[in-house]
Amino acid sequence: MFLAPFAILFAIVFLVPILVSIRASFFAQLPSGGGLYGGGELVDTFVGFDNFALAIGNSAFWAGMGRVVLYAAFQIPVMIIAALALALLLDSFIVRRPGLFRLAFFLPYAVPGVIAAMMWLYLYTPRVSPFLEFLPEGTDFLAPGTILLSMANMTTWTYTGYNMLIFLSALQAIPRDLYEAARIDGASGWQVATRIKVPMMRGAALLAVLLSIIGTIQLFNEPVVLESQNQWMGKDFTPMMLTYNSMMGEISPSGSGPASAYSLLMAVIAGVLAIVYALLQRRKGDA
Repeated sequence: MFLAPFAILFAIVFLVPILVSIRASFFAQLPSGGGLYGGGELVDTFVGFDNFALAIGNSAFWAGMGRVVLYAAFQIPVMIIAALALALLLDSFIVRRPGLFRLAFFLPYAVPGVIAAMMWLYLYTPRVSPFLEFLPEGTDFLAPGTILLSMANMTTWTYTGYNMLIFLSALQAIPRDLYEAARIDGASGWQVATRIKVPMMRGAALLAVLLSIIGTIQLFNEPVVLESQNQWMGKDFTPMMLTYNSMMGEISPSGSGPASAYSLLMAVIAGVLAIVYALLQRRKGDA
């Protein structure tokens, strides 16, 4: 009875949309055949696994997936290391006002993603950027060879503070008696951090990386804003952009059926990557 309010809301906002998406993935909007030359009104038609076959066979989808994997290979390690370093710094006795610094580090996460992306687009644009004139001539953060690094910088700025709070919560749950015992045994501050704090944050690190993997597959705000000024990126630069523009009818075939198939395929890929990482971490921990 006490769990009923949560269960109802969970079903409405989480389970029902998933079931609707699964159902929609087996349908496509096709002409009814009542018009001239087989035309007519578009109606939802059961097509079985055709939408999934379309998604799996779409080279643009896999090209976008390759881009986000390359992006993640750089962005996730940098962000996790930065978040861990900030958490260790705030948990130490070096910082006198940790609350102020914690708020400052977390503040970028409070900025809406689209607004943050537009702000960085302004900073990246050569004609209006206030700092590009101080960099070497020819520096272009929006070139094809640097666009992924530019997006990685944008998301690292946004989510480092969020992951820092995850690590900081794990640090505050560690019994302080362990630190005192280590110091009595002659351990330095660096040894306490590397031998006690970091190993005991393995669970928090696993959570942070898993959330980052899922977020990487869903990369959307930053490439959409950058594409508005860099049309060479295309409407299918990332899998999420491909899914959205397919739903909006800007990519053929369009409609909720193909878009739902793309979404479910992305969910499966994110789940597989998360499971593989979790198994590797568990094997490493057992060793």
